[in-house]
Amino acid sequence: MIFTRTKLPGAFIIDLEEKPDQRGFFARTFCAQEFTDHGLKPMIAQCNLSFNHIKGTLRGMHYQLLPAAETKLLRCTQGAIYDVIVDMRPELPTYLSHIGVELSAENRRALYVPEMFAHGYQALTDGAEVVYQVGEFYTPGYERGLRYDDPLLEISWPLAVTTISDKDRNWPLLESILIGV
Repeated sequence: MIFTRTKLPGAFIIDLEEKPDQRGFFARTFCAQEFTDHGLKPMIAQCNLSFNHIKGTLRGMHYQLLPAAETKLLRCTQGAIYDVIVDMRPELPTYLSHIGVELSAENRRALYVPEMFAHGYQALTDGAEVVYQVGEFYTPGYERGLRYDDPLLEISWPLAVTTISDKDRNWPLLESILIGV
């Protein structure tokens, strides 16, 4: 695997290191030792799959608080998505900074999301499918979220939002959270 650091500490883009032969290729998509060697948590508590019927569908921005904070390893296995993560660690200078990465079945790229990062994505194609390896169990009492269109984040989504859940549409704005309203 090829690990590329992002501007957000602990977040990595992970590309395949393909071993080609006449049949096609072989590549490792996960190795606990390689993750540990890069300072990443190799724990996998759950593996999830999401499927999106319509291009423009938006899911997120979700995270869980400590002690149930999640790491995630995401890969798009069909179609393409624009994946966004936001640093929610107030003790770091990158607090509320974000990056966006295109993940697709074609580029086979993965994104490693550290603990205390909000995560969401937009389907760039009809039929986009995403596999998540998650390092902690889903714990509803610790779940939090950000609005995808929060003006403080200034996330530039590539498409108009066609479909979004009521829950994701109605997360509170950061301004109200930060001033304690």
